[in-house]
Amino acid sequence: MSVKSRAEGVLIGLTVIWGSTFVIGKIVLQNMSPLQMIAFRFTISSVFFLVFFSRRLFPLNRRQILRGGILGIFLFLGFLAQTVGLTLTTASKSAFITGMSVVFVPLLQVIIERRAPKVGNIAGVAVVSAGLWLLTSPSGSSFNAGDALTLLCALLFAIYIVYIDVVAHDMSAMQLTFLQMATNAILALGAMLAFDAVPSRLPAGTLVAVLYLTVFATILTTFLQTRFQKETTPTRAAIIFTIEPVVASVSAAIVLGEQVGLGGAVGGGLIIGGVLLSELSEGIPLLNRAFGPADP
Repeated sequence: MSVKSRAEGVLIGLTVIWGSTFVIGKIVLQNMSPLQMIAFRFTISSVFFLVFFSRRLFPLNRRQILRGGILGIFLFLGFLAQTVGLTLTTASKSAFITGMSVVFVPLLQVIIERRAPKVGNIAGVAVVSAGLWLLTSPSGSSFNAGDALTLLCALLFAIYIVYIDVVAHDMSAMQLTFLQMATNAILALGAMLAFDAVPSRLPAGTLVAVLYLTVFATILTTFLQTRFQKETTPTRAAIIFTIEPVVASVSAAIVLGEQVGLGGAVGGGLIIGGVLLSELSEGIPLLNRAFGPADP
């Protein structure tokens, strides 16, 4: 097996784990609040990194802490919007809408870098928008507050993706990962103590599910993505990651009995298609040209 094939096999495994988190999270939220779940997940992750990798984390200077903290804030807000949204919508819809963050990225780059978007990006947004309409159409499960929060989550994750490119060169991947997790832990713990409560007793199944989200969906996936994604191309990785909402939808149907219906299935397919169209457009001359008048 080639290095590239092995790396892509690992990325497929990560995508399956990520896809399962929507169903696992839905189950955990039956016994924990969103803030409690985020606090537990990222506090355990932060402690893990401190115990096992402290020598590779420090020293950290003020600039690194500030930049990593800002990135962690975007990630925290994204997770909070997604987790609260998950209590109000289905796991399937949450996964498909979250995946739209990939399409928002080039649009944010247009705002930040002030350059015309590519035709492929605009086409991708149009297809994704049609998919979102079908996924949340009145004939299925109408657009609700949970969907709106998940859409906000997708936007926040897109800002996170753009900003990570700015700060990733200031420190190692290990340091950046730790700073994000620590920021999430601090913010979630603070918010939980101020606005929520510390759970006194949790069912054993809920604790196992939280550990799964922490060990497999946070620590393991972060390490393996950092280790193996560089051995394939960003485009091929993005294509692999579009499997995530499909895994989530199938898992939700099997475990939770969720049904998206024909319109929802077509809408979810269009969202994936729009993401792929936006990602693959750079290799298609007709779609890789600027949308609008050329610069003088």
